[in-house]
Amino acid sequence: SALDLVRIPTPPVEAAIALSVVFLAWEIVKDDESQLTYRYPVMVSSSFGLLHGFGFAAVLRDIGLPQTELPTALLFFNVGVEVGQILFVLALLAGFFVLRPLLVRLLWADSDKSVHWSSLTVPASYVIGGLASYWMIDRVAGFWA
Repeated sequence: SALDLVRIPTPPVEAAIALSVVFLAWEIVKDDESQLTYRYPVMVSSSFGLLHGFGFAAVLRDIGLPQTELPTALLFFNVGVEVGQILFVLALLAGFFVLRPLLVRLLWADSDKSVHWSSLTVPASYVIGGLASYWMIDRVAGFWA
């Protein structure tokens, strides 16, 4: 797509990306092993990767790629995306470990319970799913604008 071998309009791709985030948030909240993500993790992650790749390709088309250094530009763009994702996850983990003592005092002031990261997955999924729902509705409404 970044090379214009396949051309998909950006608004439907962005709406589908948002829908994929809503779908995954829903699957995390339900936490049911009969769900599609549990049964076919490779298929789900591959299709989401392809879909999100089309979104990144649209950005690359918009900013332009240096045609003389195309392989290098694509490689470093992808490496930059992956490094950014790793840094984001590390920042979230660091924030959790810093805030964990505060969470224990606020949520379980009268007990010796500990806060495990998994206790935050459902609330985080609702927040992320809600934001992705808004983004999806916004993108779909833009089809007719």
